[in-house]
Amino acid sequence: MDPKNFEIIPGSPDSPVILHVPHSARFIPADVRTGILLDDTQLNAELDSMTDSLTDSIALQASERAELRPWIFINTFSRLVIDPERFPDEREVMNKVGMGAVYRKSSTGLDLRASDFSDEKVLLDSFFHPYANALEALVSERLAALGGITIIDVHSYRTEQHENAVNHGQKRPAMCIGTDEFHTPPWLIECAQAAFAPLGETFLNEPYAGTYIPLKFYGVNSAVQSIMMETRADTFLDDKLKMHEGAIDVVTGLTSLIDQVKLAVHRKHDPGAISW
Repeated sequence: MDPKNFEIIPGSPDSPVILHVPHSARFIPADVRTGILLDDTQLNAELDSMTDSLTDSIALQASERAELRPWIFINTFSRLVIDPERFPDEREVMNKVGMGAVYRKSSTGLDLRASDFSDEKVLLDSFFHPYANALEALVSERLAALGGITIIDVHSYRTEQHENAVNHGQKRPAMCIGTDEFHTPPWLIECAQAAFAPLGETFLNEPYAGTYIPLKFYGVNSAVQSIMMETRADTFLDDKLKMHEGAIDVVTGLTSLIDQVKLAVHRKHDPGAISW
């Protein structure tokens, strides 16, 4: 039986917020490791580069400080096993650089898996689909309980652009706020911009665009709202990937956003306050 590659940490029954933390883990099961071509030194460097280090800690700390504890959904396996934020089909733009739902290439363009690698479906069936189904079920449950939910997609990114990328030359602000035209209403963008303004510059959808929505709801149910926070790593991590004093500002910003979402939901009967 395949181990679960996710953890759900329950929040308050009244909380409309789900924190999604998809890229914080480094764990790779032994049987998956055998299909990765990189040696241990190369793999460790790739994990240093590709892991959104300690974003799980950011989410947990913000959860503890929030007025209503949000629900948290955490990927407990490395994104090198499967990347739950990718489309598992031809819609995924990162397929063109070999970094779709199952990576074929590393962040530097090295072969991560052999050209004749044939276990992609096995990985998708074992890890991608169960993960997506579990998050969809959580969203469905919270939606039924409250009538609307807000996913905050918790990420970080490195100061330097990966060599194997599709978004070269874009701005790299302290905070990138990812949005979706259908699932991210203006009030939620304004809340995020205000919450993270103390960190420094914020840009929308640059260098990373979009935000996670379970495919069942994607483009069809606006009561499922979502926004992504992509914190530039040096804002809260040192060069050894340990938190420095800037982390408190990131935690404070996320806590503020969680609380603002709760406040907006409680005002949902006021004109223009919320659009569920």
